[in-house]
Amino acid sequence: MQEKAIVRNYFNTVGFERWRRIYGNEEVNFVQKDIRLGHARTVETVLQWLGDPSGLRICDAGCGVGSLSLPLAARGAQVFASDISEQMVNEARRRQQMELGSTDNPQFQVLDLEELTGEYDVVVCLDVMIHYPEADALRMLRHLTGLAKSRLLFSFAPKTPWLTLLKKVGEFFPGPSKTTRAYQHREATLVSHLTEWGWKVQQRQTIQSRFYFAWLLDLVR
Repeated sequence: MQEKAIVRNYFNTVGFERWRRIYGNEEVNFVQKDIRLGHARTVETVLQWLGDPSGLRICDAGCGVGSLSLPLAARGAQVFASDISEQMVNEARRRQQMELGSTDNPQFQVLDLEELTGEYDVVVCLDVMIHYPEADALRMLRHLTGLAKSRLLFSFAPKTPWLTLLKKVGEFFPGPSKTTRAYQHREATLVSHLTEWGWKVQQRQTIQSRFYFAWLLDLVR
């Protein structure tokens, strides 16, 4: 698929270094720091919603550098994490060694989201759908619902006039502050399909800052 090839190439090349810094502790510019804080709030919200995850089998689909996988494993969950980018997975394993030592939890793999198999108590997918148009995003969500026994949490960039304008403005910025390819999605459309597939929203949270926008949904069967 063309979109996946573009995403894979981006996060294995120029995008990897950019997002590795954003998801780390290194010095970054104002825009990148704002995105870092927004992403951190999303991760923290998921951790709060999950409570004590001890003993749960959790799939972190699109795990990036392990921002969610590592704290989940540290709290007792059995985490199966994957990302389309080999560079991201290698960085996640490096952070795993630094933060958790020699351990096979989380289990990190380089996989296309739709190549994931297995059955999990919870499936989480953060900041992934923004990289794909509606048809692709819905197909991916459909696949994830087949892996989740009881709970699915995911985030997406909402379709709003302000975010659309902000994205267009961002296209004029050079260098590390330049906006990346981003697709916005209508919550009503996503929820309508998920309802047809037997899921219902039990929690939702809007997380936004100057340059980070995410709608986070928590669904159960």
